[in-house]
Amino acid sequence: MRILQIVGALLLAAGLFILIKSPTYPTEQSVFKLGDIEAKVNREQSVPPWIGGVALGAGFVLIVAGFRKK
Repeated sequence: MRILQIVGALLLAAGLFILIKSPTYPTEQSVFKLGDIEAKVNREQSVPPWIGGVALGAGFVLIVAGFRKK
């Protein structure tokens, strides 16, 4: 099926992007709170590389499954 190949290619590209670039996302954490006063810390968290590996593997499996269903 063509849709499996398209989804597989998208997952393959996303997995490669995560493994090569390792994108980050911001998180906010409260470290101190006393009444109305609150101290927060902004941190940049990176996406774990294993997520890229899982996306890469799943994309490969979907592409192969798309070719076998024809």
